[in-house]
Amino acid sequence: MSRYQPPFTITPLMLNLVIETGELLGHWAALSGRNSPLLRKENRIRTIQASLAIEHNSLTTDQVTAILEGKRVLAPEKDIQEVRNALLAYENMPGWKAWEVKDLLKAHRVLMAGLVDTPGQLRQGNVGVYRGKTLVHMAPPASQIQRLVEDLLGWLKDTDIHPLIASSVFHYEFEFIHPFADGNGRMGRLWQTLILSAWRAELAWLPVETVIHYQQEEYYRILGQCDKASDCTAFIEFMLRNIVLALSEGLGRGDILSEEMSEEMSEEMSEEMSEEMSEEKRIDHNAREREIIQLLRENPRLTAEELAQRIGVTSRTIERYLKHLQTTLSIQRIGPTKGGFWQVN
Repeated sequence: MSRYQPPFTITPLMLNLVIETGELLGHWAALSGRNSPLLRKENRIRTIQASLAIEHNSLTTDQVTAILEGKRVLAPEKDIQEVRNALLAYENMPGWKAWEVKDLLKAHRVLMAGLVDTPGQLRQGNVGVYRGKTLVHMAPPASQIQRLVEDLLGWLKDTDIHPLIASSVFHYEFEFIHPFADGNGRMGRLWQTLILSAWRAELAWLPVETVIHYQQEEYYRILGQCDKASDCTAFIEFMLRNIVLALSEGLGRGDILSEEMSEEMSEEMSEEMSEEMSEEKRIDHNAREREIIQLLRENPRLTAEELAQRIGVTSRTIERYLKHLQTTLSIQRIGPTKGGFWQVN
């Protein structure tokens, strides 16, 4: 048994969130099976785009999709390389064991190839984490990194804590140690997904990173709060809330996907239309979401029925889109249903 014990406390909120996650997972597993591989592809693209966007990568989900499909993309070469590396890393993820140092190093080598001088090697120098010009975290000295990483992975292998909690503990501790010269943020998020997917395979396709991206400042604030407290309880609660939110949001997108497919099939049953129901068309929800956001930006008092008329879908479909956009914090309802308005964030 590992003697190392990360500092945190199991709280009633954590337990309630674990229970809520378990309830949602049953629906998520059914959805993943029903819409696979379409839903899996879409969620993987969203995961990679959001995780890299947190690290200031400029590519959109449409551009990530194009790279995945082997198409040419006009963007900074570094950003394109980051996407290619991340696609390969997530593809290789099932072959790695979360508690193996060699697999951790292998993953970093894949994720950071062509981006840093020594991919797949623990850092040899001291590093600090800055927000602008402000030092927000001074990582442990390089002389301690090997021991700290081994202790953390040993704890992860031996712990009997629920994987939802253990993965969040690992995520925080990994960011605190900052074992690599660069790429620690995307590695920490990748490794939490690996831990979760070893527990429930369908969690390999849950885009938690998308939710974190919309709460980026809060993500960093809570990391800093836990650093000061020398306790990662608040970060565990934050991650569990986001897992619940990602599951709820993902289920909403799955409902949209299924309803759109059935609507389009009922409207035009011709063979030509069936061909248009290609994978590319079915995953093009982002364009419609952008259209809704633009309409609301121009007229914040539009109703679901008015949006449906302008876009050419049912009111129920629009309501699902609005629900999804609210869960991702893209829009917010101000005031009552009648008489209120939409605020675009």
